[in-house]
Amino acid sequence: MSFKAALGFFASLAITALLSAGPVRAEPLKLVGFGDSLMAGYQLPATDAFPAKLEKALRDKGHAVEIANAGVSGDTTSGGLARLDWSIPDGTDGVILELGANDALRGIAPEETEKNLDAMLARLKERGIPVLLAGMLAPPNMGADYAARFNGIYARLAQKHGVPLYPFFLDGVAAHADLQLDDGMHPNAKGVDAMVAAMLQPVETFITSIQAKE
Repeated sequence: MSFKAALGFFASLAITALLSAGPVRAEPLKLVGFGDSLMAGYQLPATDAFPAKLEKALRDKGHAVEIANAGVSGDTTSGGLARLDWSIPDGTDGVILELGANDALRGIAPEETEKNLDAMLARLKERGIPVLLAGMLAPPNMGADYAARFNGIYARLAQKHGVPLYPFFLDGVAAHADLQLDDGMHPNAKGVDAMVAAMLQPVETFITSIQAKE
């Protein structure tokens, strides 16, 4: 085989390989952080909110993602259910769902919280949008009975809907005064860093599962 013929042969192979490799995602993976003040970044600059810092951490690891902040301070699961469709636009590739803390703080019946979260998960499933469910724990002052009814909500719903669960959104930050604002509830910038570091691997697994289905 002449050099020119060989060059043409290998060029043909390269083109065939490119065509058979399948479509390449042209845009970043679009995620939405849907939640309350813990997601919104209460009293923090926008760049210090959880979605922004998580996006940066993922990009630093080579993931092409964009994470929209759909957190609303003071939101309950009832409020989240009411705004779900317009807060999560068409074209969203995945949602990190974090709600329930304000329900517990207000003493809302855990059965109502579970009903609302159940409806949100069902609605997102209907729309074909994968969800990573971020759990919450009842504050100690609500008592053992309330905690027993509230704390099991997230595991039950994750199993029912077949979605991944991150058990406690404030893991590593709750009860650590140096990672909280003066109110003793919301994370400060260092607290958000700790939350991102703890949740990074589960989120990487989540986005890998999304990409595997494309």
